[in-house]
Amino acid sequence: MSRRSERIALMAESPGTEQFLTVFRYGNPENRPKVYLQAALHADEIPGMLVLHHLCAMLDAAEDRGDIAGDITVVPSANPIGLAQHVAGRHLGRYDLPSGINFNRGYADLTDKVADRVGNDLCDDVQANTAMIRAALDQALAEIMPTSAFAQLQHTLLRLASGADIALDLHCDYEALNYFFLGGKLWPAAADLAADLGAEAVLLAVSSGGEPFDEALSVPWAMLADRFPDKPIPQACLSATLELRGMSDVDDGVARSDAENLYRFLQRRGVIAGDPGPLPAPKCDATPLEAADSLKAPAGGLLVYHKRIGDHVETDEVVAEIVDPLAGDPATARTPVTSRATGRFYSRCRDKLIRPGECVGNVAGTEPLAHRSGDLIED
Repeated sequence: MSRRSERIALMAESPGTEQFLTVFRYGNPENRPKVYLQAALHADEIPGMLVLHHLCAMLDAAEDRGDIAGDITVVPSANPIGLAQHVAGRHLGRYDLPSGINFNRGYADLTDKVADRVGNDLCDDVQANTAMIRAALDQALAEIMPTSAFAQLQHTLLRLASGADIALDLHCDYEALNYFFLGGKLWPAAADLAADLGAEAVLLAVSSGGEPFDEALSVPWAMLADRFPDKPIPQACLSATLELRGMSDVDDGVARSDAENLYRFLQRRGVIAGDPGPLPAPKCDATPLEAADSLKAPAGGLLVYHKRIGDHVETDEVVAEIVDPLAGDPATARTPVTSRATGRFYSRCRDKLIRPGECVGNVAGTEPLAHRSGDLIED
C-alpha cells in the first residue's frame, strides 16, 4: 500500500485565489494507535516542515514493507494562509494579517459541549467512555460552521486530528533549545517522547490560557476527568507542541535526526513495527510552565546577551542588558535584565533592537512564580 494523498481546499479569500491543505495518510484508518503530525502552523517556523519531509520518506519505506500497524496522518505544512504572507520582502507567518490573530490561539474548547452529551451516559468501562467521548468530540466539531478561511483552517486541522491517540504540533522558537509544551496530566506518561526526541526542557500546564492547537485536543480529557471523578476517563490524546530549536535551525542533518527519533518513538508506541532500541536517557525533567520566567525588556535599545542558550541562570542574575546608543554618558547607557527564576535559559529573542515590554528570553525554573498567573503563554 502506498502513501495516500488528499488536498483540502480552503474558502477563497478573494476572487481568483486558491489555498489548500495537503494531507498524507499511512496505514489503515481502522487501526490504532492513530497518530497526527503537523508542522508550520506558525508558517514562518520552518524546521518542522523539513523534519516531516525526512519522516515521510521513512514512512513511505515502512508502508512499502507493510510495517505501519496503526494509522498516521501527516500535514507537512499546516498553514497555507500564513505561508503566503509576505510583506515588503519579509515572511510574516505567525499572525493572520487581516484579523491580527495568532494562528495558534483561540482553538475551540469543546469540554462543555461534550460534557452535556456524555454526562448521563458515562459508565465504569474506560474503553466505552473513551469511545463515547471521541464520538461526542467529533459531533461537536461537526456542528461548527466556519465563516472565514482562517476559521476554516483551524476547524479543518482539528477535524483531521480528532480521535488521535498521539498528536504532535511541530514548531520552533526564535533562538532556543529543543523543548516541549505538554499537558500537565500527560506527564510522566509522555516521558518516552521527551527522551526519544532529546528534549532539553519540558514545560507542563493543563491549560496555558491561550487555547493553542495541542490543548484543544488534550484539555477536554483533563477537564472531563475532573468533572466526573467517579468515572474512568483517561488522558486519551497525547498532544504536545514540540519547539524544535530556533528559526534558523533548518539543517538536513538535524532534521533527519529528529525524524529518526520520531520514527523510533512511533515504533515504541506500536504504531510502526520494529525494535526502537533502548530508550535514551532523558536530558531533563519536566517543570511547571508557571515556574518559567518570561524576561521582559525594561527599556528600548540594543539587546546584548550575557547568557547563552542552555546556560544555568540564578535568581536575580543578569541575563542581558539593554544599551541606549544615544546616552550622553556610556556609564549609564545600560539597563540590566535579570531573571526571577533559577533554572535553564531555554529560549531568547532573535532581533537585537528591542522595545519596552518585549520578551528578551525565558528561563525554565522549578518553583511556581508569584507573578505568573492567568495566561501562561504569550501571543
